[in-house]
Amino acid sequence: MGGGRRRRRRPGGVATPCPSHGDITLALVGKIGSGKSATANSILGDEAFASKLSYRGVTKTCQNRSKSFHEGCASRTLNVIDTPGFFDMESTTEDVQKEIAKCMDMAKDGIHAVLLVFSAASRFSCEDANTIESIKLFFGDKILDHAILVLTHGDEVGGMIGLKEMLSDSATPFLQDMLRRFENRVVLFDNKTSDSELRQSQINSLFDALDFVLSINDERPFSNEMFLNIQEAHQMFKPQREIYDEYLMHITKMVEEKLNCTIERLEKQLQEEQKARQYAVNIMADQIRSLQVNLEKAENDRKVAEERLKKVEYDSTVARENEKLKNERCIIL
Repeated sequence: MGGGRRRRRRPGGVATPCPSHGDITLALVGKIGSGKSATANSILGDEAFASKLSYRGVTKTCQNRSKSFHEGCASRTLNVIDTPGFFDMESTTEDVQKEIAKCMDMAKDGIHAVLLVFSAASRFSCEDANTIESIKLFFGDKILDHAILVLTHGDEVGGMIGLKEMLSDSATPFLQDMLRRFENRVVLFDNKTSDSELRQSQINSLFDALDFVLSINDERPFSNEMFLNIQEAHQMFKPQREIYDEYLMHITKMVEEKLNCTIERLEKQLQEEQKARQYAVNIMADQIRSLQVNLEKAENDRKVAEERLKKVEYDSTVARENEKLKNERCIIL
């Protein structure tokens, strides 16, 4: 991929992301039914997380699993965090606060890559767009520098070729912008396939995207003020791990403040959008009224013109008749 680093593979085709030291933390986010848990299982190569097709979330709380990928004497461990639908409509604010706090505690040293998981088989909806906007508002725009776009249900769209055809025909403007932004970071997953070569190809594509993310961020994980505060809290409570609940409550309080701020910004943004929409509606209404007035005037002018034309035609007919009678009288005389 353009801009990415070369990725090394051990015998057997298993890829390991560079560099060859340290751990990598991945967090999977997306709405209910997008296939987060199934994708996490595909990455780890086993049934690490509960996963099934459901209209309700199978993952109820954040979970963390790890797997080491070896290359000779070097190794790299992937820490994979599977999350519930943070910003789904059925989630309560309290649930969201607790789960974001738990996720951030699991990744207190930062997140190397956020996997934005969406179903390729479903139309990209306003809810999908709102999920991304909510993540940006909560963590800041810089979070997208660490994001990889993962599209699931690859079997239903005919693989990458079918996906490209479908996107070229019907992709929404928002999704087109997303695809352009994540040009080197789009991965398609078929989590149902039993084809070992396809499964390995998908993992290799993910590692290519991960290498690109690590490269553009100088291998540094995403970390903001919230993460720094969590690290400080972790150090403060570390000698007293028996009071973990108090530590988690401390994080949850920080998340609550940030989430409330995010909600206020979303509500303000919504109000501004509604105001702009109402302004546009009012402008359109004024234009429609003006058009109606002009149409009515044009219709009246047309009727007047028709009456005048009829009168002219009548006068012309009468004049011809009079001229004809006059000529007939002259002939008789």
